[in-house]
Amino acid sequence: MERWLALELVSTIRHDGDGGVTDDLATVRGVDRWLEAQADLLADHVAVGELAADDDLRRGIVEVRKAIRALFARAVGPAPPSTADAGQVMPAERALAYVNTVAAREAVVPQMDWPSDGDPVVRLVSAEGDPAVRLLAALARAAVDFLSGPQRTRLRACSAPRCVRYFVKSHGRQEWCKPSCGNRARAARHYQRQRLATDGGPASP
Repeated sequence: MERWLALELVSTIRHDGDGGVTDDLATVRGVDRWLEAQADLLADHVAVGELAADDDLRRGIVEVRKAIRALFARAVGPAPPSTADAGQVMPAERALAYVNTVAAREAVVPQMDWPSDGDPVVRLVSAEGDPAVRLLAALARAAVDFLSGPQRTRLRACSAPRCVRYFVKSHGRQEWCKPSCGNRARAARHYQRQRLATDGGPASP
């Protein structure tokens, strides 16, 4: 299954299984765990072992996440955003400016490789020595790549009860981020129909 760094970041806000919402990045240890889990997606930008997570880095990642979630909320409109964002979404123009600013913090320079038995190949090499800056810039650029790509039109906010995730729709009839959310949504609809029938009101189809 395809993974996107921007989507992995916003998914650190999630349903906790008990009716509430949890933040996987609420602590420095949580940041460490998340970075380790994303090491493959970050490998082209920064080695996770280079990073010394502290509260400053945690706050920086959380602020980038806040901006990306605001842009995700814009992308799914006019449908409602994730309920975790309702009423507290950063203004979209501010979020856009913030993501662009953070993405620009890392300078990259073109370098050419020319093997003796092949054609020249150009790659972009970071000129930034601070791995924390490279990380935050990589997260911001991941949002730029995601939202400017074809997957933006398939981005949805899961509508299942209590779910706060965004997901990329993989087929035409997909309504929820995962099967368990679909089961919960169908159960809620069934309960609602039964309650209406018991109360003497019209049962929904």
